[in-house]
Amino acid sequence: MNRPSEDALIATYFAPLAGPGAFGLRDDAALVAQKPGHDIVATKDMSIAGVHFFADDPPGAVARKSLRVNLSDLAAKGAEPAGFLLGLALPEDWTAHWLAGFAQGLGADAAAYKCPLLGGDTVKSPGALIVSITAFGTVPAQKIVLRAGVAAGDILYVTGTIGDAALSLRYRVDALQDSPWTKYVGQADAAYLAGRALLPEPRLALREALRAHAHAAIDISDGFAGDLAKMLRLTGMTAEVAAADVPLSDAARKILHDAPYLLETILTGGDDYEILCAVPPSQSAAFEVCADAAGIPVHPVGTTMPGNAPPVFKDAEGRGLVFARPSFQHF
Repeated sequence: MNRPSEDALIATYFAPLAGPGAFGLRDDAALVAQKPGHDIVATKDMSIAGVHFFADDPPGAVARKSLRVNLSDLAAKGAEPAGFLLGLALPEDWTAHWLAGFAQGLGADAAAYKCPLLGGDTVKSPGALIVSITAFGTVPAQKIVLRAGVAAGDILYVTGTIGDAALSLRYRVDALQDSPWTKYVGQADAAYLAGRALLPEPRLALREALRAHAHAAIDISDGFAGDLAKMLRLTGMTAEVAAADVPLSDAARKILHDAPYLLETILTGGDDYEILCAVPPSQSAAFEVCADAAGIPVHPVGTTMPGNAPPVFKDAEGRGLVFARPSFQHF
């Protein structure tokens, strides 16, 4: 098998993606200039074949999702992307063709989101492919939007739609077992859900609205119900959420009509990469105007109240929902 050496690999596939301060990836470190009056925000997410994506997913999509999940974290902090470091552990059977597709996808998103590659490391993995990205962003000094900060009476908003990626994963697994519900999912809907899972949309355009109006925010990665609970308990808050108020795509609504038991998958499955935030009532109208101007759909889903219990989800008849697993957990 004809494959480039590590040095040639870096020079061929990743050096062309390097941004200012990366010295063409010819050094061991990069120089990150700090904007006057701004703080640096750092975040890190890892993606592993067989855990976060399927081994046969397109390499460009694997690269783009790996970067986008980090950008989603920056978006929730109200930050603007500044650059990223890439750690890549390649399995024994990697090919130059696969790596070219990976680099092409990564470069396209790095350019689109103005988040250049600053450096990283490439190693051999004895097992699965591992993609590790550390992303940096900037935010005006003291303006970072944290998870902690929710106050009683805040209105909870969520961007986009919930559950699409989780339904896509469930569909992909259940279709192999000929589960009855999968037979009612049309090709267009299956393709839409797959796109939402492969290529999440980091809500970076919402950053100014969050900084100006939100008490707290979190990106939804481990499931709406679980991430809501994480954010609320930091300040001793709880909430009641009507499942009917959670925004769903047309594809998800059709599936839920035929298989209502999949509501738990929608609310707890994760990989949404939407923003959940808490906004005081006095700021809600201005927040909605800012979000609309940014082209980001936002939906109110509940109001916070003091309490140490997890948030309560209710069905259309007002009955409390009980989830076997409120969010994704690695361990």
